[in-house]
Amino acid sequence: MVKINQIYQVEIISLADNGYGLARLHNDVIYVKQALPQEHVSVKITKRLQRGYVGEIVKWQVRDPHRVKSSCDIYHHCGSCHLLHCEYSHQLSLKQAMVKKWVKDSSLSLKVLPVIGMREPYQYRNKVIVSFYKDRNSKLQKGFYEEFSHRIIPYQSCLLHDEMMDDIVNSIALIAKKQRIEPYDERRHSGFLRHVLLRKGRVSKEIMVVPVCTSEQFPGRKKFVSELLKAHPEITTIVQNVNGRKTSVVLGSQERVLYGSGKIEDVLMGNRHQISSKSFYQINHEQCEVLYHKALDLLNLNGNETVLDAYCGIGTIGLSVANHVKQVIGVESNQQAVHDAIGNAALNHMTNARFICDDATHFMEQAAAQKRHFDAVIMDPPRSGSDKEFMRACAKIQPKQIVYISCDPRTQMRDLVFFKKLGYEGKEVIPVDLFPNTNHVETIVLLSRK
Repeated sequence: MVKINQIYQVEIISLADNGYGLARLHNDVIYVKQALPQEHVSVKITKRLQRGYVGEIVKWQVRDPHRVKSSCDIYHHCGSCHLLHCEYSHQLSLKQAMVKKWVKDSSLSLKVLPVIGMREPYQYRNKVIVSFYKDRNSKLQKGFYEEFSHRIIPYQSCLLHDEMMDDIVNSIALIAKKQRIEPYDERRHSGFLRHVLLRKGRVSKEIMVVPVCTSEQFPGRKKFVSELLKAHPEITTIVQNVNGRKTSVVLGSQERVLYGSGKIEDVLMGNRHQISSKSFYQINHEQCEVLYHKALDLLNLNGNETVLDAYCGIGTIGLSVANHVKQVIGVESNQQAVHDAIGNAALNHMTNARFICDDATHFMEQAAAQKRHFDAVIMDPPRSGSDKEFMRACAKIQPKQIVYISCDPRTQMRDLVFFKKLGYEGKEVIPVDLFPNTNHVETIVLLSRK
């Protein structure tokens, strides 16, 4: 039996779903942090999980030739990146192997194509969230949460962030110290400044800064804004978000615009999009365009189609398709997202794109009852995937094609098994690396009606 703090010699047999190396010792599973397949290592057991143990490497017997030294100062503590210790080309191979495993486990006959990677797999994030705290010397610090904990690890710069965004965060920390703004203390539920969220338009270069505070009362608000704009005149808008709840959710429901319009604009697939603090907008602009181009190529459109964009959000996918079809109808249950999507359609003078606030399952049930016709459905559900009611409703409107985009191939494969029972099958999986240096990968599958 495996024991905590004991050291064992193991072989890493594959990469686990969480980005850790996977090893087996007798009947126990061990997840080894920063380990790569085929490595032989001595591991110290640090934690017990429901489905196994967590271990840290204390010594290598055999190293993977693709292992590299990470240049990140906090990589061993921060839980955001999982594969910085691996050459990027090999990261893509490992991700392809993971997708192949999930396809095999689902017993689906799908060919997994090579993962489409980036030319430069760093500084791609257009959205940044940083937390604040007091250190042992009662000084304000900024950082990221340590993996599996609520402890914040201080940082100066991140390899995945735009340098300018890190500069702005550093300035905010200095201004907060100067103005004696108290950081939030999670244990005491006291203090004022919880987080800062930043968004940057990759094409427009517009920047949004969102200080997340525990109260609407912002002492020295005007001075804070003035100092920040003086240090960074490139900032487009500043929005104060209020979150006074005891929660790990970053943003609250209440907001106040302190400077600018409260939104930024960016261009994606040739279309202009207005983005608010809460808008869902892919964090990797370059790879998002790759993803959407692949979706368009798979649909093989002739210009006469009516397309349903389920889970449409602010309309980024739907509007990218609108120029190639007769009509796009986007359905989304989030009212603010639908409002933004309608605004984005108007911004791009698109009269053939309609956006409706409704539950997508309910909308398709009603459409089937009214015998409405859709040539294709595009679906991009959350990480948890879709549900059987949605898929049944989707089959009822009898589209010829369904493009299923997923940020979690495991739940996608689960759903594809059910789609197969409904008469829809795919031939291949196209993985796109939207999240370099992490264990995540996006996948696209085109389903056709049998």
